[in-house]
Amino acid sequence: MYRPALALLFTAALATTMVSSAEEVSREQIKGLDEQIQEIKSDVLGIAAELSRLEEKLLYPSNTQFSVFVSLASGAKLRLDAVEIQIDGKPAARHLYTFKELEAMQQGGVQRIYTGNITKGEHELQVSVLGKSESGSEYRHTQSFKVSKDIGPTLVGITVAGPGAGGQAISLKGW
Repeated sequence: MYRPALALLFTAALATTMVSSAEEVSREQIKGLDEQIQEIKSDVLGIAAELSRLEEKLLYPSNTQFSVFVSLASGAKLRLDAVEIQIDGKPAARHLYTFKELEAMQQGGVQRIYTGNITKGEHELQVSVLGKSESGSEYRHTQSFKVSKDIGPTLVGITVAGPGAGGQAISLKGW
């Protein structure tokens, strides 16, 4: 009479031990799988970054590469809404700024607005800026620059100072 109850108790204890050890093994396995997944994610992100760099080298060879960067002058009293770039009279880039992008630029951030290919020689770069002045009135300004493209990549920076700036509202410099 006691034997079947004892056997049942022993079986229940054994089953409980097996379930808890199975849970421990599967937790360890899950932890190991999670670590492997994180390593794979890291590898994939590294490969994606490398592919992006290779793609840029392929699409924009250094002998024809031309990049334009935009920044705000320190202390600029302008809420920048949009910038449009034309190269040799053809639209090259247009960007509408979000609040976060504008905030980053006001803190000294620089945005690459254009990367493309142009031939060696003189080119006309036209920059149009749209925004709001400190008083809240709409601000529009367009300025043209001559850019000389040599062999090798050419990088230029556009600095937007806006209305009431002591110098030019938009200035260009080589990088």
